[in-house]
Amino acid sequence: MRFLFSCLLLVLTLSVHAQKEPKLKLTDLSEFNFQIITPDSLKAETITNQDTLTVKPKDIKSEYWDHTVYNPYKDVDLEFPLQLKFKDTTYYSPIGKSKVVTSRYGWRRGRPHKGIDIDLVTGDSLFAMFDGIVRMSRYSRGHGKTVVVRHYNGLETVYAHLSEYGVKENDSIVRGQYLGKGGVSGNARGSHLHLVVNYKGVAINPEYLFEFNDSNTIRSNELWVTRRWTRPIVHNSKRQSKIEPLLSEEEAIASLIKQQSIYVVKPGDTLSRISKRNNVSIASLCKTNTITRSSVLRIGQKLVIEK
Repeated sequence: MRFLFSCLLLVLTLSVHAQKEPKLKLTDLSEFNFQIITPDSLKAETITNQDTLTVKPKDIKSEYWDHTVYNPYKDVDLEFPLQLKFKDTTYYSPIGKSKVVTSRYGWRRGRPHKGIDIDLVTGDSLFAMFDGIVRMSRYSRGHGKTVVVRHYNGLETVYAHLSEYGVKENDSIVRGQYLGKGGVSGNARGSHLHLVVNYKGVAINPEYLFEFNDSNTIRSNELWVTRRWTRPIVHNSKRQSKIEPLLSEEEAIASLIKQQSIYVVKPGDTLSRISKRNNVSIASLCKTNTITRSSVLRIGQKLVIEK
C-alpha cells in the first residue's frame, strides 16, 4: 500500500514539472484596417460587391403608408415650385390601345376634375406606368374600384373606375405590369379610365408631365411644377392647356409672375368663346373679373385675362 502511494506521488510530481509556463503572443493590430460602425453608417444607400455597384431602392413605404384612405398626406404642406425627376424618357401606356382623352384636367360642370379620362371598353386591361408598390387596391367613394401605385420618385398614379382588380396592396410591381380591368364602377358616366397623378396628395395636371399619344413620352427627365399645374380652376376640362415645361428652378420662379392682358368684348362674344380664344377657363375669367357665368357682357367691356 505504501508502495502504491509512493508511485502515485511520483507521477503527480513529474506531471507538474512537465507543464511549461504558457507564453502570450502579442499581435500588432496597426496592420489591420477596421471599419467603425456608427448609426449613420447603417443608412448606406449603396452596396459594393467587387466590380458591381448596386443602389438600394428608396423605402417608399416608410412614411404615410395607409391602405384605407385615398389621400394619407392631408397634414402635409407642399412647397412650390417642386422638382420631379424621372429615370426614363418614356412611360408604359396604361391601356393597350391608342389613348383617346375624353375629358381633361380642369374645371368641369362647376367642379374640379383632378385627372384625365381615357376612353376604353369595360374589360380592357390596365397597366402600371412605372415601377412601384401598390398602396391601395380597394373601393373608393366616387372613384369606385381603385388601384393606387406609389412610385420611387414620390409620385402616385391612380387608376379609377375599374371593373376588376389584378393586384393587391403591398404588391411590388414593374412598369407594364397588369393592374386590373377598366369599367364603370363608382361615379362614372360611361366606361373609361380616370387617371390621376398625385404628389404627396396634390393632383398635378397629367398632361403637363406626359404626352398622351402613341409616343408615351415623359416631357423631361427633370421638371419643375408650380401651383398653376395643380389648380383645376385655371384649366378647362374640354381642351388641353398650353404646355410649356419648366426645366429649371429659375424658369419656375420667373413663371410665378402672373401675366395679364386686356380683352375687349366684341359683338357676339360669350364667356365660352372668350375662354377658348384666350386659353383660360370660364371659372378663372369670372374670378379675375368678379363676375358670374350669368353676367351680361357689354360690347366694348374690358376683361382682364390672367394666366
